[in-house]
Amino acid sequence: MTINCRGHLLDFSTPKVMGVLNLTPDSFYDGGKFKNEKEALLQVEKNIQDGMDILDIGSYSSRPGADDISEAEELNRQSSVLQSITKEFPEVIISIDTFRSKVAKESLDLGAHIINDISAGKIDPGMLDLIAEYQVPYIMMHMRGTPQTMKQLTDYDNLVKDVMFYFSERITEARSKGINDLLVDPGFGFAKTIEQNFELLNHLKVFQHLELPILTGVSRKSMIYKTLNITSQKALNGTTALNMAALMNGSSILRVHDVLEAKQCVTLFQKLIEN
Repeated sequence: MTINCRGHLLDFSTPKVMGVLNLTPDSFYDGGKFKNEKEALLQVEKNIQDGMDILDIGSYSSRPGADDISEAEELNRQSSVLQSITKEFPEVIISIDTFRSKVAKESLDLGAHIINDISAGKIDPGMLDLIAEYQVPYIMMHMRGTPQTMKQLTDYDNLVKDVMFYFSERITEARSKGINDLLVDPGFGFAKTIEQNFELLNHLKVFQHLELPILTGVSRKSMIYKTLNITSQKALNGTTALNMAALMNGSSILRVHDVLEAKQCVTLFQKLIEN
């Protein structure tokens, strides 16, 4: 499988690593870590050196119960940083983590390549039309409600079947608008309990039937640190363990805070399947 990132082809015969750059003050792990453009650029440079394939920039905290912010604030947090990154590192493939079509449009106009939408177009009905217009890869995540309400929306008849049906519906709508490059993210931690997260990870292979690249984002999340009774700061080893499980179950992209360790995980996975 390949996707066309505005002329840059990504081939998923080898899994890819997406490095996270959170420009938010309240993200669960690295909120407020990158206080200015210099610190953000240094982090991007480090991730490139560590082997990052895609950079995912987020300016709206989607952790459970996070404060809602305006479109203007979201753009204010990221626009100048995005411009600096595209200038300093023109070869980097950039994904923008947003569910707002206005933010997506301005980001694409500034040089972003991919839109990563936690709502799969359900929060902002203009998003799918925008993606169709720009013909860029679109990552559709499974979530119920909003970041503010999702913790109360974890009641499923059959978790895996319900998520699969959700994707089938969203893919059909996206295809009807002429969107070509689609990716799916089961949404670990979004409207799911810890037990449900593990159930989803254990059945990740089911989503290969969609014949689309699968993105897995478990990096330092509560399913790891609460299970191990540690903090997110100490959850790197647990993250690596679950990243390998994700690769074994068909994941094409690992979305992570720690690029080097994820790339090592991919290298060992590739060696494992060769034999």
